[in-house]
Amino acid sequence: MKKLKNFPYKQVLVLGLAKSGTAAAELFLDSGIQVRINDLKADQKDPEVLRLIEKGAEVITGGHPLSVLDDVEYLVKNPGIPYENPVIAEAENRKIPVVTEVELASFLHEGPLVAVTGSNGKTTTTTLIHEMIQADQQKVSLAGNIGHVSCEVARSTDADETMVTELSSFQLLGTEKFHPEIAVWLNLYEAHLDYHHTLENYHQAKAKITANQTADDTLVYNADDESIARFLPDVKAKRVPFSIEKEGEGAWADDSFIYFEDEPIMKKQDIVLVGEQNLQNILAAVAAVKVNGIRNEAIVEVLTTFAGVEHRLQFVTKKNGRLFYNDSKATNILATSYALKSFENPVILLAGGLDRGTSFESLIPHMKGIKAMVVFGETADQLSETARKVGIEEVTKVETMQEAVDQAYQYSKEDDVILLSPACASWDQYRTFEERGHMFIQAVHKL
Repeated sequence: MKKLKNFPYKQVLVLGLAKSGTAAAELFLDSGIQVRINDLKADQKDPEVLRLIEKGAEVITGGHPLSVLDDVEYLVKNPGIPYENPVIAEAENRKIPVVTEVELASFLHEGPLVAVTGSNGKTTTTTLIHEMIQADQQKVSLAGNIGHVSCEVARSTDADETMVTELSSFQLLGTEKFHPEIAVWLNLYEAHLDYHHTLENYHQAKAKITANQTADDTLVYNADDESIARFLPDVKAKRVPFSIEKEGEGAWADDSFIYFEDEPIMKKQDIVLVGEQNLQNILAAVAAVKVNGIRNEAIVEVLTTFAGVEHRLQFVTKKNGRLFYNDSKATNILATSYALKSFENPVILLAGGLDRGTSFESLIPHMKGIKAMVVFGETADQLSETARKVGIEEVTKVETMQEAVDQAYQYSKEDDVILLSPACASWDQYRTFEERGHMFIQAVHKL
């Protein structure tokens, strides 16, 4: 396992444990750097905490006293902790660098780095890129917001190994020197305003994916997204577009084939993944791997077998002619809009969750195929009102996922699609969108 070399700081604070904080603390301790850990909710008797203490960490729990910054030269924060946190605000006031653990990967990984960000489609695109490189018999590892802590993965990568990492705006905001050879920017829509406060702040956080790139690097970007276009004049990297609207440059598609530049890669009808959003994800992945020299045969192998990522338009089962899909990762309106456009059959939509103060008006143009809705969570009443505006008469508010699935089945007929695509984050009722998706799958199997 690699350790930090030539790291300029001797005393660091890790703010927030979870997976990323624990991995960062382990790395620092193994590298002989003094570590102080501050976590609001951690239990001092937890085996993980005790293990870190035994390795030499100082652990402070139960609050965020400013004294945790005494003698600290560097702060690694959990991505979810807002910058209004008093410790972070004071650290910035003292000119202490505040980063997320993904920044540490820059000190460790020596091989090519592919980084993927966007408001939607990150996990699918990241996974596709990883699978395509692997299918070409190249060394590759998967990291980032997809569930594998970047600095932990980077500790064991080889110099000739590509690391493909998914990055959220929360992670990117905490980067200073992070430098991907290939950056993939999928799209840019309104999201996470409760964290970033303004759309401009959110956009600027996403733009950090290309901030340190040079003319030797590549930015793969969505040529159909006007919000991304305004950042392009400041990009130093070579720009490679992908598009479902424009033809002839980068990765693109017509009615029959997908292409890279003027080279046909494969027939669209042979692709397993459904939906317009997935076509965008596929084109982004194709552009990224073609730049990386991956053979067409490897791309075709993946696209003819890859059926999707868990919780992202995941086909669950068919029961009595009804098709069940788990799209719990649809934590915003755009993602649910894409999901609805993927189906021609009538849809019973299960939706609702955390109220971030966002209007559902932008969902209305995509609701024509919905025959009934089952709503839940903090936004249940707003979604009910939106449904009635478009003339959906069958709308039921429920408390649990089992009730939601049972009611959706009652509304359904043979050949209908029963779709969990919440358009909201899960945190009002569930710890994660994964937990919400698993509850849906369990409820379906209990029918």
